[in-house]
Amino acid sequence: MTEYGYFLSCEEYTPAELLEQARLAERSGFTRLAISDHFHPWTDEQGNSPFVWSMIGALSQVCELPVTTLVTCPTVRLHPVITAQAAATSSVLTGGRFRLGVGTGEALNEHVVGGAWPSFAERAEMLAEAVRVMRALFAGGTVNHRGRHYTVDHARLYTAPEGELPVYVSAFGPRAARLAADLGDGLVTTAPDPELLRAYREAGGTGPTLAGTKACWAPDEQRAAATRHRLWASESLPGELNQLLPTPRHFEQAIELVPESAAAEAGGNGPDPQAHLALLRPYAEAGFDEVYVGQIGGHVEEFFACYRDHVLPELAG
Repeated sequence: MTEYGYFLSCEEYTPAELLEQARLAERSGFTRLAISDHFHPWTDEQGNSPFVWSMIGALSQVCELPVTTLVTCPTVRLHPVITAQAAATSSVLTGGRFRLGVGTGEALNEHVVGGAWPSFAERAEMLAEAVRVMRALFAGGTVNHRGRHYTVDHARLYTAPEGELPVYVSAFGPRAARLAADLGDGLVTTAPDPELLRAYREAGGTGPTLAGTKACWAPDEQRAAATRHRLWASESLPGELNQLLPTPRHFEQAIELVPESAAAEAGGNGPDPQAHLALLRPYAEAGFDEVYVGQIGGHVEEFFACYRDHVLPELAG
């Protein structure tokens, strides 16, 4: 049966707002949390970007829900040794309820350390090596590694993970689905795409499948669509633009081409619970194990009341 979690958007909300959303999610019947990892927001309009590892430490003190990064990039901005230490500490703070979702990253976040942005093939190779390094560290021993992309010299996590620490891999196409099957303990994506799940399973993937999406509760559907377009038009950009554009300003230029109708067509807009059910049901029908939904544009208390009273009970039924 599909479980439903709440998606914490570090791009849109302040640390204090994210913590309050986590509390409300737990009280409203969500069973899990996911959190994004960004150095920059997609656009200046979103306006936030707290450090995900500080946020997970704080989340561990305000609620009991499991937490998954959707997703972090352990290859450029942070060395995999440092990502492994952060993930292990998160596992301990949450009593073993942390899962590490990883991906090949976006130039938007990773270019800040000054290097060239690699091709997908090279980023996938870097991710595979990074995951091998992190798994070795999670096992608790001293790690020495000299690979094509990373060197590790006598590193050991003295604060090791509490129990198993699953690594889930982000995928948006068949090649990435095969990578997730080869490399990860589960798959992470965004669209309710049964073909992607089939590719993952056919490549040998046996772990949980996770998806993240966004809704926009607002007093009326038209206002919700306008808010979604203002804050998250970047979700409608085609192809690999989300991975390749380097700054919020570039995204602001690109989304000038995205019509407001795209936000209306995204679904999950407005106060009607049926619109939110229509957004989420395709994920369960496609076969996803966990679905995470975040609220766009404030109205957070109204969103949680709607989901507590109407959406989550209907999905459970």
